[in-house]
Amino acid sequence: MKTRAINAPEVPAPSGGYAQVVEATAVQRIVHVSGQIPMALDGTVAPDFLSQARQAWANVQAQLRAADMTLDNLVKATIFLSDRRYAAENRQVRNEVLGARTPALTVIITGIFDESWLLEIEAIAMA
Repeated sequence: MKTRAINAPEVPAPSGGYAQVVEATAVQRIVHVSGQIPMALDGTVAPDFLSQARQAWANVQAQLRAADMTLDNLVKATIFLSDRRYAAENRQVRNEVLGARTPALTVIITGIFDESWLLEIEAIAMA
């Protein structure tokens, strides 16, 4: 599979760490990762956003590994935040985790199923 990040010149540029469009060609497998919550295997949930975000991304990576994929296969992520005040910290952790990778990205401010969870992350990966 090959991916290409596309950002139309007549549309405002993304604010960093993602692409407006991701084109995937020669795709053989598509994996849809359900919303990954910020809970560790032992059932604990950290009280702070940065720790929760890192845990949720670790859970995304674990699910991708289980499907024989990595973040290099990620083409789309949807991040649900419980409050817009977490936007900057969310971007910080996302950039730490993704590095130079630029999947398509949507961030939604909404209520989360469990009030102790400050975010949830869905992902789509292709190989």
